[in-house]
Amino acid sequence: MPRIAVTAHISIDADEIEERFVRASGPGGQNVNKVSSAVELRFDARHSPSLPDAVSIRVQRLAGSRLTSDGVIVIQAQEYRDQPRNREAALERLLELIREATIVPKKRKPTKATYSSKVRRLDGKAKRSGVKAGRGKPRLD
Repeated sequence: MPRIAVTAHISIDADEIEERFVRASGPGGQNVNKVSSAVELRFDARHSPSLPDAVSIRVQRLAGSRLTSDGVIVIQAQEYRDQPRNREAALERLLELIREATIVPKKRKPTKATYSSKVRRLDGKAKRSGVKAGRGKPRLD
């Protein structure tokens, strides 16, 4: 069973990817009604033994609407008129999604507002308050 290299450390088994071929919409001439050139690629990200848990979780989050409730990523490719190029495009999209998931996001370090930024904010509020106070009816003391 061949393995598909995703990154230097991660490779997935070709048996984990399921492909279905369906008829594509769009250009194709007389061929469009008789050739199944569109590809629907399915990859079970939730139960894949090839992906580390952290990558699996991130890839499921990144997949968005392409993820089914069972944790299967479904990628459809029909931009080309021939099946081999659509297969290649769908596989490349899946690999790119997994590569993106291997990047660990940096933790945000909360910072405090500087003294001068607090002063600027309060000065702005005081100035605005004065402008609004001046809009009222004049008081006769």
